[in-house]
Amino acid sequence: MIRGWNTFTGVVIITTALLPVAALVVWALARRRTANGTPSAWRRSLAEVGIVYGTVPWVWMILLPGSGAGVVPGRVSLVPLTDLFTMSSGQVVGNLLVFAALGFFAPLRFAALASVLRILALAAACSVLVETAQYVLQLDRVSSVDDVLLNAAGAGLAALASRRWWRATATAPNPERIQA
Repeated sequence: MIRGWNTFTGVVIITTALLPVAALVVWALARRRTANGTPSAWRRSLAEVGIVYGTVPWVWMILLPGSGAGVVPGRVSLVPLTDLFTMSSGQVVGNLLVFAALGFFAPLRFAALASVLRILALAAACSVLVETAQYVLQLDRVSSVDDVLLNAAGAGLAALASRRWWRATATAPNPERIQA
């Protein structure tokens, strides 16, 4: 077992080591779906694995306990933009990346999410869940509205980055509808 799996460095090492596994899962899913005649098999498989592989490690890092976990009561910051100016640039970038994979891949996989506003709402809801878990589990972390704003903004920016591909799919005719 890898020592330090409960540290930021450990999460990065494990995530990097699992990249070939993620690629293999994409290949296996796409191959199975192609054999079953599923439309856009590769795209769907890549999007699904991308959402999980690109989001779970960040959430894992966020939920790592601090040194005073279980002892220090939960702390909350509900005033927008107060924590933002005290965050390091690494914290800001990290918060922007937490749900970026979700924002990038979810509209590619789920047509119902093919909207930047829907992605912002989804990412904000997911972020609120994570911040609530930090507070309830007393992880010696601050549950901040600024984290929610940055997490949602990162997902929204990632959705904009992939917009070219999901917009093309949304405007393409659906073969299932044509046959019906």
